[in-house]
Amino acid sequence: MSRAIYWFRNDLRIEDNEGLVKAAVNNKEVVPVYVLDKVWLNEKLLGIERMGPFRLKFLLESLIDLKASLQNIGSDLHFVIGDPVDEINRIRREFHCSKVYAQKACAYEEEQQEEAIAKFVSTEFIWGETLYHLDDLPIQLNELPNIFTEFRKLAEKKSSIREEIAAPLFIKTPEGIGSDIPNMEALGFEDIEADERTVLHFKGGATAGKERLQYYLWDKELLTNYKQTRNGLIGGDYSSKFSPWLANGSLSPRQIFWQIKKFERYVKKNSSTYWLVFELIWRDYFHFVAKRFGNKIYQRTGILGRDNIDWGNSKLFHLWVEGRTKEPFVDANMREMNATGFMSNRGRQNVASYLAYNMRIDWLLGAAYFEKMLIDYDPCSNYGNWIYIAGVGNDPRGGRAFNIKRQVDMYDPKGEYQELWQH
Repeated sequence: MSRAIYWFRNDLRIEDNEGLVKAAVNNKEVVPVYVLDKVWLNEKLLGIERMGPFRLKFLLESLIDLKASLQNIGSDLHFVIGDPVDEINRIRREFHCSKVYAQKACAYEEEQQEEAIAKFVSTEFIWGETLYHLDDLPIQLNELPNIFTEFRKLAEKKSSIREEIAAPLFIKTPEGIGSDIPNMEALGFEDIEADERTVLHFKGGATAGKERLQYYLWDKELLTNYKQTRNGLIGGDYSSKFSPWLANGSLSPRQIFWQIKKFERYVKKNSSTYWLVFELIWRDYFHFVAKRFGNKIYQRTGILGRDNIDWGNSKLFHLWVEGRTKEPFVDANMREMNATGFMSNRGRQNVASYLAYNMRIDWLLGAAYFEKMLIDYDPCSNYGNWIYIAGVGNDPRGGRAFNIKRQVDMYDPKGEYQELWQH
């Protein structure tokens, strides 16, 4: 009897999950597994913890929701903590699985895990992180343009978006599969309550992600004005806030795209509806950049190999982290992230620019701190954006040094945001 592992990674959903469907169709039994990498809990990067409480809580909520979804189709989720390679190998042997299915990753560390697992078992890694399928791009990966606009025009002109894939109706899972998802305390973290000033009370999981999609597009029709409001700073309605669910795959980019297309058909089609797709293509671009350049996106010299930038020293890094730089707009954004695990896109660009250009502190420290704090952290988008700002990535202008005063005049002219987060 054929039995396979389905290894959940950043695809914590049963809908539009091609790998899960393949595993269910091609095997009599499937063992759904999630491995919480012990590195995230126990190790540091540049002296900074890899995962903070906000991202961990959102992840655990997402896993609880995934487990319930699997139980609804006759299956369950086997949750373990450890090294993903070792744990997949152990579970494979314990349950006599002949194959491992999983979503293909774009990021370097995750690709290394794939290669290691493929050495001891048959594997099938299925593309699913991006809106455009890698196989549908009109170019080879090594031909990826160094400028986003060129990539976008190519993709829009010569590629198309694949249809969503329905969730499996039933998955047969062997006896003994299924384990409880631990709470924060069991993992050595204090449970947290988000600050009441948070833009949105984010809850992990595909159910909450679809509810947000329903609210933003259909209940309030906020997509109609997205392009005009997306640079807002206060409240839940100024932008889609889909990024946390996209980051761990509780929502797929295709699910969002096809809802936008439906919205354009039945409600309105305008520059705002296009702009949300535009942002999904930006996300794609950073994933393809990560896949093409591998470990380079995590290196100080970036994908350009620029080693002529003097980053000074990091003695004042703690002031940036704590929101005590004495630049009120920067401090407000850092305090918001520290209290909620979220920061607006406008805020992220400004605080990154301030760290790199005003404080002359190594951008890698900022990227590592974002990795710890942000509930919507994903390696491709995080490091892709940081190398872009720092001038070692895909910015044709060689980096983005923002004029903070001008930014405040444009986006917080009355100082309401700064006042909200002054403490």
